[in-house]
Order: sequence, then C-alpha cells, then structure tokens
Amino acid sequence: MQLGAIFPQTEIGADPVAVRDFAQAAEGMGYEHLLVFDHVLGADVSKRPGWNRPYRHTDMFHEPFVLFGYLAGVTEKIRLTTGILILPQRQTALVAKQAAEVDVLTGGRLRLGVGIGWNDVEYQALGENFRNRGRRCEEQIALLRALWTQEAVSFQGRYHRVTDAGINPLPVQRPIPIWFGGGAEAVVQRIGRLGDGWFPQFQPDSAGRETIARMREYAEEAGRDPTSIGIEGRTTIANGNPDAWNKIVSAWDEAGATHFSVNTMRAGLKGPAQHIDAIRRFKEAVTS
Repeated sequence: MQLGAIFPQTEIGADPVAVRDFAQAAEGMGYEHLLVFDHVLGADVSKRPGWNRPYRHTDMFHEPFVLFGYLAGVTEKIRLTTGILILPQRQTALVAKQAAEVDVLTGGRLRLGVGIGWNDVEYQALGENFRNRGRRCEEQIALLRALWTQEAVSFQGRYHRVTDAGINPLPVQRPIPIWFGGGAEAVVQRIGRLGDGWFPQFQPDSAGRETIARMREYAEEAGRDPTSIGIEGRTTIANGNPDAWNKIVSAWDEAGATHFSVNTMRAGLKGPAQHIDAIRRFKEAVTS
C-alpha cells in the first residue's frame, strides 16, 4: 500500500513556513502522498441552534488548489490528493482548469478525490443547488474528463453546455485520476461505474468488506476491472498505539486497500512540530 499523511487543515495554522515544513517533512520521511480536506465556508453555529455538524466558521481550511499551487513549488515528488473536494458546489470548467494547472505545475502529481458534501450552507453561499448535487456530480465527471483529454470540447448535458472550447494547458495526466468519498449505496454504485478509486468511511471489518465487494460487483456490471479501482483506508493517530496502528494497516491491506493515510488532527497536538513528530512516529511504527 502507498502510505500518505493527512494535511492537518484545522490545526496547521496560517503560517506559510509551517505549511511548507509539514509537506517537506512528510516527503522527506517517504510518505507517498499528502491528503487535504476541503471546506470553503464554515457556519456560524451561534446563529444555528442544534447544529451537530463537525465544522464551523472558526475552523481553518486552506483552499486545496491554492495550497497545491504553493506546495508544487516547495515539494518534488510527493503526490497531492484531495480527500475530498466538494465538486458540485464548484463550477465544473473552473475545477478542470485549476486541477489541470496543479497537475502541470507538479509534473503529474495530482489525484482528485471528489464528493457531494453535506453542508448546505456552502452550497447556498456559492450559488449552487444542494438538492441535485448527486446527479450533477456524475455529469461533472464526464465533462472534467473530456476537458482534460481534448483540446476542444463540445458538451451538452442536463446541467452543462460547452460549445467548441477547451482548457490550455492540458494536464500531464490525461485524464487526472478521480476518486470518490462517501458510503451511501448510490455512491458505492457510482464508484463502481465511474471511479478510479474510493475513500471509504468505514472499518475493514466484515460489513466493510461486504461493501467493498458490492462496489466491485457494480464495477463488473459496468464492464470494468474491479481490481483497477483503488481503495484508501485511514486511521487517526489518536486511535491507539503502534500495535493498534499496525493492526489497522494490516486489516486494510487484507481488505484490498491500495493506499492508506494517517490523520493527526484532534489528537491534542500543539503546533506543526508535534504534527510532524506524530507522522514520523507513525511511519516508523508501520514500516519497521
């Protein structure tokens, strides 16, 4: 499995030196990818009684494409991954352009994880429809792949229209790999039909393995090779010790995962140095 570190979005702070240091440290330790979460806006929960979602306006999130543009200049080989980008709240052609630019500037190191999200507050502010986000997402993927592989595109869909136009530069990877987040049955079907990979949000237990098996069945029904679809497991540094970390890595390996990431957020760590030390300890524990 390829080993990755999750960028500590909400705890890294706004110092560009700290951002650089974490990315370079992960690369120097031999981590193969850096995974970034995405939220454009956070809700002010003082005005929303009963809010029970994980993030709010006080939680920091660096914008993934801007962040990756910066990291392109301060890293050399670590792959950059969104896990996930909330695709339907963004303009599709602009995402195609931004992703292609990151791929060019990194020499083909982008992996685009996408999902439909849960935060209607963001959709409202960004002027997109929250209720049809799943249906639009599938059409977005078709258009993204067309824009990444053709110099000029004509596309007529339910939600998009492009007439004899294209992006320049095209990405190094044609197309850029698209992975999916989420676990609803509609998403599992979508991954089997369309995805290059999956970020499942469950444990690699018997129920998780059954879900993976269903995804692979959907892939076969779509005429695809299910073994070509990547799977990325993850754990948090707060869950246990080196023995526990090795057990979860082994469990995901046995479940067929191709990638694995460690999350250092919400573990009581203070400052970038402690996050860097945490990924160092994890790497040493699972590769010794």
